[in-house]
Amino acid sequence: MPAYVIALVDVLDEEAGWAYARAAQPSILDHGGRYLVAGPVPEPAEGSWPSSRLQIIEFPDMDRVRQWYDSPEYRRAKEIRDGKARVELLFAEGSPPEGFTLPS
Repeated sequence: MPAYVIALVDVLDEEAGWAYARAAQPSILDHGGRYLVAGPVPEPAEGSWPSSRLQIIEFPDMDRVRQWYDSPEYRRAKEIRDGKARVELLFAEGSPPEGFTLPS
């Protein structure tokens, strides 16, 4: 079952943010991840949004998410951004159910 990493990001040091991205992206791709959404300034439709950037990354399954997150390559990427970006991550598993309908 697919699993997703949902990241809310506020970059405090733009140069370090790019260095982190250059280190993190290969680690994500090497673990079977693919970016579904990666863009600045989400547009809130209701309420407020706590971050300036949003990323959604899909992995084949939750085991691959955890392998990526615990990998030495990603640990190095996290060290680069330490104190230079605020990041909140959420891991979620699932896919749209086939034939999903609300009860009448």
